[in-house]
Amino acid sequence: MGASALLSLGVKAMTANYAALQTTGNNIANASVQGYSRQSVGLATAQGQFTGAGFFGRGVNVVTVARSHNEFLTREAAASLSLSSMDSARLAQLRRLESVFTPGESGLGNATSELFNAMVDLSSQPADMSARQVVLARAGDMAARFSEAGSALDTVQSGVTAELGASVASINSLARSIAAANLRIVALQGLGQPANDLLDERERLISSLSEQVQVSRIEAADGSLGVFIGGGQRLVLGAEAAELRVIRDPSDPRRSAIGMVEAGVPRRLAESSLGGGAMAGLLRFQNIDLVAGRNFVGRLAMAVGSAVNTQQMRGLNLQSPYGSVPSAALFGMGPPQALPHESNVRSAGGSPLGATALTVVDAGVLQASEYDLRESTASPGRWQLTRLADGAVSTIDSGDVVDGLRIDITTPQPGDRFLLQGVSRAANGMARLLDDPRDIAAASALLATPAAANTGTASIATLAVNAAPLPLPGISTRLTFTSASGAYNWERLNAAGTVLSSGSGSWSAGQPIPTPPLDLNGFTLLLNGVPRSGDVISVVPTPANSVASNNGNALSLLSLRDAAVADGRNATDTWARALADVGVRVQMAETSSTISGAVAGQAEQTRSSQAGVNLDEEAARLIQYQQSYQAAAKVLQVAQTLFDTLLQAAGG
Repeated sequence: MGASALLSLGVKAMTANYAALQTTGNNIANASVQGYSRQSVGLATAQGQFTGAGFFGRGVNVVTVARSHNEFLTREAAASLSLSSMDSARLAQLRRLESVFTPGESGLGNATSELFNAMVDLSSQPADMSARQVVLARAGDMAARFSEAGSALDTVQSGVTAELGASVASINSLARSIAAANLRIVALQGLGQPANDLLDERERLISSLSEQVQVSRIEAADGSLGVFIGGGQRLVLGAEAAELRVIRDPSDPRRSAIGMVEAGVPRRLAESSLGGGAMAGLLRFQNIDLVAGRNFVGRLAMAVGSAVNTQQMRGLNLQSPYGSVPSAALFGMGPPQALPHESNVRSAGGSPLGATALTVVDAGVLQASEYDLRESTASPGRWQLTRLADGAVSTIDSGDVVDGLRIDITTPQPGDRFLLQGVSRAANGMARLLDDPRDIAAASALLATPAAANTGTASIATLAVNAAPLPLPGISTRLTFTSASGAYNWERLNAAGTVLSSGSGSWSAGQPIPTPPLDLNGFTLLLNGVPRSGDVISVVPTPANSVASNNGNALSLLSLRDAAVADGRNATDTWARALADVGVRVQMAETSSTISGAVAGQAEQTRSSQAGVNLDEEAARLIQYQQSYQAAAKVLQVAQTLFDTLLQAAGG
């Protein structure tokens, strides 16, 4: 072997160590770059040269520059990031929703209480116009608060739609960038060496995509990466990227959905198939939390408004002539709605052929829920009704009453579906309908009076009018007790005192007169004390000259403050339950966001511990490669000296 072999060894050693130094320097330079994967030089021993004395090494060859990458850890980091982003997006929207459900003086509960509190002065001074004006003012304030809450929820929905649009735009842009990266990677794949920086760029793009929507991926033999969302829907395949679009929800056009464009037509992706990402969090909030919030506010608005309206119309106002002008409702509310599904059979003009109408029959039992109505597969000709809040399923016919709603279905078509919103829009349409304080019905339509000659201790506790108009207008009812045990006879009399009908009944302490199902004339009478045989109580239409001073209906309006107006609860408890429900949702979302954020951080830390750059390690390698480079230079120097010595010997 000559000096040239030693020179070759030195050159190769210097080249290898210079490559290692260059790669280490690149690692140090990119240590703070998000998604950068540490690179390392791959070296291989050069094939030795055979001589009679054996094989002599020919140095080292630089084989490749490889990137540190763990596919499993990368997938785990992306998946956990998707879940964290979903929880964070939902939490941010829930905090916006929480601002509508405020306790204290600015809340809906306080506005409702203030209205009922105004009834205290009205019941004390039913003819006082100032007290009546205060009732109107409090009614207007309560209606405005509910309407503002409905508008605020619409604003939250608009924000969700806008953020979904931004998320879709980001996804489409990232998908196109990933497709472009695929194209470049495939083009460079034929060179036989990995395109490390491009691979890192693609991973960064996929990581950013994972923040918006959960993805799965499959790597092809040519180096390209197929990206799929929504349970296998193709988003990126090779150099082609699909397009997402924000579309109207087929059940409720006020909500948004996500569609994947195929042949120019968007096809809706189910929310449940998206898995994770900010987009899934936004859709989950819109379709579950925001719907619940609307129903909480709407049910309270419908329950309180209907209860006040019903009682208001049972009383007498101060419009002249007294007792002759029917009392009108105090509040207007948004009506219940039945929204036809987008797929329902339609006419040539685009209108659905089948229709469903909802009517509130009993506002006190309305539920804070929407309903899905569709043809029953188990009972042809009937309908399957699913209460979406809890999944309760029932089979109904047209005209049936469920949860206080009568459901009427006309001209049904095969495959028809409807989304029933009994209370969702009640708050949006809430308004005070009366402006004249004389329209407040403070007087009762009936007046109960014990006879002066009664010998018992019975007195009138309450007289509640239960119907408007009365079943028998202008009719008086006379109760004559026939024993000390509570037996009585009743008589209905006209204005001339003629008995029109009669019968008997029985009373016991704490029980109403009449005992249901008997109805004498749309009233319920409760007594204090005990009547004796021969005692008489008369229930007569309130005389015109007593309307101004009568406070019977004002007391009934005041009693609504503590009455069960919504699902067995009073207005205050109903609002408190809504506040608690929203508060629990926020707390649970905060917990989920904290946990998923910690998991995502840990997954990324684990990934970066293998693929990321450790500056201490790189500094140690820098010294190592520097020393190796210097040693290789020394070999080259020795070889040069030997070569010079040989030249001198040959020339001498």
